[in-house]
Order: sequence, then C-alpha cells, then structure tokens
Amino acid sequence: MPTIANATTASIITDTDRSQLLANVHKSQHDPNFDPPPVTKLFMPDGPGTWLLSEFDPNEPDRAFELCDTGQGYPELSYVLISELTAIRGRLRLPIERDAHFIPDRPLSQYAK
Repeated sequence: MPTIANATTASIITDTDRSQLLANVHKSQHDPNFDPPPVTKLFMPDGPGTWLLSEFDPNEPDRAFELCDTGQGYPELSYVLISELTAIRGRLRLPIERDAHFIPDRPLSQYAK
C-alpha cells in the first residue's frame, strides 16, 4: 500500500504540460463537447498506480482532473492535488514519476472505458 511522505521532489509537471492542462480547461469551459486527451501520464515505479491528467482547475493551480487507476480494478475520473501526488511513495519508497515517452492517442473518456 502506498504511503505519504513529505514532498521534497521537484514538480512532476513540466511547464509545457502545465500550459496544455490550462488550455484544455479553457476549451472545456467554452465547448461542453470537448473531450480532451490526457496531457501527461504519471506512474508509480514500484507500485500499481497510474494517473492520466487532462486539465488543471483554473482557480486551484494545484488541482488537476485525472483518470486514476490504483491497480484495484476500479479506475475513476476525479480531481487530484499535485502536491499529494508528489508526496506518495510506493513499497520501495520511490516517488511518482512522469512518463516522458507517453503520447496520448485518444480522448480521456476512451482511456476510462
């Protein structure tokens, strides 16, 4: 089971990711049919957790909309605080990482299915 540690690592969201996450939320606010692709994939190198982030909350810059799969068989769409993700550690105490090779190929709703 993952544990929470003090956040001492650098941000797991790049400036490019941050810009795209904000662009997605602005487009979502103006187009109710917009189904954004995930912008970034985060994962636990020593555990089952995976997070696909698609939008930032424009009023809460630490909060992102996500598809979260903790390996329990019940992925869910929800909001997550980036500061909480940076504090999570797996069984070997490794921090969550950004998948630098992830290239989204469909909207977030399709990953959720």
